[in-house]
Amino acid sequence: MKLSDREQDGVVILEPKGKIMGGPDASLLHDKLYEYIEHDKKQVIVDLSQVDWMNSTGLGILISGYTTLKNSGGELKLANVTDKIQSLLTITKLVTVFDAYDSIEDAIQSFR
Repeated sequence: MKLSDREQDGVVILEPKGKIMGGPDASLLHDKLYEYIEHDKKQVIVDLSQVDWMNSTGLGILISGYTTLKNSGGELKLANVTDKIQSLLTITKLVTVFDAYDSIEDAIQSFR
């Protein structure tokens, strides 16, 4: 997995690419989230449009990020969830946990 990040309208946008399957990926996303939290940036969107696959460890990484932000008074939202990942979220009932949006713009507006 590769991870790029940027800010738009005061919201952090994380853009993972490839497969999210644990290993070094887990610490990469986790460390990036903590870095933003330390700088008081607590509105985060994970853009999943470039994610090919995610296993249970990948889901764990998202849940960990969600919990970390929530405990710090922030929010983590998903954008551009692919059909594969949507079915994974549905099967695991995580659709009830994560707020997911069709676009980054919709997700940004949800923070307003």
